[in-house]
Amino acid sequence: MVLKILKDWSGGTNKLERFWLLAKIEFKLRYYENTLGLIWALVKPVSDMLIYYIAFDLIMKSGFPQFVSFLFLGLILWNFFVESSTGTIQVLATKKYLYEYTNMNKIEIYLAIIGSNLIGLFFNLCMFFIYFVLFEKKDEAGIPAHISWQCIFLLPLIFNLAILSLAFSLILSTLYIFAKDISQIWAIVIGLAFWISPIIYKPEVFNNSLPGFNYINPISSIIINARSVIMFHRLPDWNLFGWGFIYATFFLLIGLYLLNTLGAKAAEKL
Repeated sequence: MVLKILKDWSGGTNKLERFWLLAKIEFKLRYYENTLGLIWALVKPVSDMLIYYIAFDLIMKSGFPQFVSFLFLGLILWNFFVESSTGTIQVLATKKYLYEYTNMNKIEIYLAIIGSNLIGLFFNLCMFFIYFVLFEKKDEAGIPAHISWQCIFLLPLIFNLAILSLAFSLILSTLYIFAKDISQIWAIVIGLAFWISPIIYKPEVFNNSLPGFNYINPISSIIINARSVIMFHRLPDWNLFGWGFIYATFFLLIGLYLLNTLGAKAAEKL
């Protein structure tokens, strides 16, 4: 299904243009009727950085060099996954008019929402890099924060994150057709997953407390490797890198299967 859409986009149709238009509309709708409008896309990450700086650097004095950047980067990636998966649970009901009365494929709706969230991720990462380079303290070795060539590996990591988020979006939204309680169940799962993911913990604390869990939690590899290439100027852990794409592909195949089977009944059930 995804390959068919990609083939259509490359075949001179207007589907790629439609995807980009839908993604922009979804992004703008977040701030519709707000006085500041899209300015909030910049204000929100700046305010988050300020809060983390006051809480962890000034008040709690974490003692972990560059902890504000460490935390904020993990939360950026985690929030993208949560927004993409949670925000699409009811998409087959709320966007029913798009696939019922137009020639739009259901998967295009999911891709547009993921694209919208990628725009938000771009703004958040821009604010992160500005803070990291201009305001962050030196690391444990006394080296000032800077951007190195290893940052190019952030692109495949974001791609991995987008695939994983799309996969869970497909799974959750198709299950919602027959099990409306999936929203509450997923909220509990997300709440638990936050505390067993390497978001707020130092790397050695997480590894000692949950040995091997980096390979079980599908989002752990993305967060760990993103910090490695951006903050620690190291190459990704290739084992984690590979497992991240294996998990994303596995769940995506499940999601596409459910969309083709259960999703076919969405119009009559919702």
